[in-house]
Amino acid sequence: MTPFVRAAGAFLACGAALISCGTAPPGATSAGSATSSAPTGGSPTATPVPSPTGTAPLQVERDGIEPATVTGVRIGRHPAYDRVVVDLDGDVPGYTVRWVRELEQDGSGRPIDLNGGHALHLRLTPADAHTEDGVPTWTGTAVPPSGTVTAIAKTGDFEGVVGIALLTGAVKGFEVRELTGPPRLVVDVAH
Repeated sequence: MTPFVRAAGAFLACGAALISCGTAPPGATSAGSATSSAPTGGSPTATPVPSPTGTAPLQVERDGIEPATVTGVRIGRHPAYDRVVVDLDGDVPGYTVRWVRELEQDGSGRPIDLNGGHALHLRLTPADAHTEDGVPTWTGTAVPPSGTVTAIAKTGDFEGVVGIALLTGAVKGFEVRELTGPPRLVVDVAH
């Protein structure tokens, strides 16, 4: 097989994975939006990507897997949404994603200041945000100004559960996708 054929095959496989995410991931137990916002035809640059609209909580359970390690959380601004990517070392763990008005730091119970707004709270399990030696693998994320997501806070890294809060001024539609190569969880939050 020539390098060109291998590259073309990899490109088509990646494109198909992004486009075919029209249903909730395996194990999803809610009507929450866990779909792809990629257009299904035409040029990706010719068709604007719609804003996510679902606000219902989403839960995906994954039992019997090794804990994933959160290696980073990053954000990008797009015309219709803010995209937050949780980078992982290991398989994508189970997760819940839901809107909240109050949050507490896992373990201590100390309230987390949401600056009078809301938070889209992600809880990943089984997951850690530290090495076996206790060294943090993710300590925080700088958020650029002028977007829906105003801050990203770690709400916990305790007993196999990692909490991540995406702070916003109001409840907005969101979509969640699981990607591989490398493993990551992608959350789009509408403007």
